[in-house]
Amino acid sequence: MDWWGDKRVLVTGGAGFLGSHVVAALQARGAAEVIAPRRRDYDLCDLGAIRRLLADSVGAERRAVDLVIHLAAHVGGIGANRARPAEFFYDNLMMGTQMLHEAWRAGVGKFVALGTVCDYPKLAPVPFREETLWDGYPEETNAPYGLAKKMLLVQSQAYRAQYGFNSIFLMPVNLYGPRDNFDLATSHVIPALIRKALAAQRAAACGAPPTIAVWGSGTATREFLYVDDAAEAILLAAERYDASDPVNLGSGLEISIRALVEQIAALVGVEAEILWDRSQPDGQPRRCLDVSRAERLFGFRARTPFADGLRQTIDWWLEEERRAPPPPR
Repeated sequence: MDWWGDKRVLVTGGAGFLGSHVVAALQARGAAEVIAPRRRDYDLCDLGAIRRLLADSVGAERRAVDLVIHLAAHVGGIGANRARPAEFFYDNLMMGTQMLHEAWRAGVGKFVALGTVCDYPKLAPVPFREETLWDGYPEETNAPYGLAKKMLLVQSQAYRAQYGFNSIFLMPVNLYGPRDNFDLATSHVIPALIRKALAAQRAAACGAPPTIAVWGSGTATREFLYVDDAAEAILLAAERYDASDPVNLGSGLEISIRALVEQIAALVGVEAEILWDRSQPDGQPRRCLDVSRAERLFGFRARTPFADGLRQTIDWWLEEERRAPPPPR
């Protein structure tokens, strides 16, 4: 808590899913000032907007912010990545590369960059260890996104080597939790499955056959990290970690998509037929991280049991639905 008392922190993407939780965690820690710019005011794909943001963030004492936590990103599930690979590559590359460079130029004290589990090779040995990060090409459906984010690692290490710039690089697994994106066209797997399970429950209540349509075969595995745990990991790394070697952020729990669907359906309270669409891709065959480096270097270990996190996410979405205005007649 004392470490944050005099810190001025700029959180890009601070109004987004992960960013909003990081901002709340910073405020709870007593950070001196938290700056969370909105995209409508600063388009971080535009160099001029980045320079204007950093200039606008200069404090009364005429110095740059102490810390930039770069969370702004163009993200989505497999479908969104397949539909707009160029946007996912360009937007993430431009935001990250220019933001880190301009933060160094402005004299920012420390830069926290977020990569992604999509940085890893498609067939990396499980659990994924940071040492295997360059041992192959990422899974094709999200390779443009993964490679764009991975360039932040190269840049972080290069700027530390040449300029002594204190930047760190963290690689979280898929996140989930309240305030996630529940748009079926662009969401990740957990929000999509929650909505489909709830739709099946309502269909059953009306006497219709309850079904849940899911891409792929169900055999692929994933690892998930509750968003509040991710926020805690990021702040612990900001406080305690000062090197550019990549660090995994995860829970260490691997679950198949089939088991995930069944667990969400059980939590929602519906017995539904699962319709597997094998014409659609599974994505990466397996995902599970070795999370020992994060615990060793800055003391992070995920705390939220998966079932508890899912329940909190479902409850949040049900409340959002309840509060939504009724559709026009």
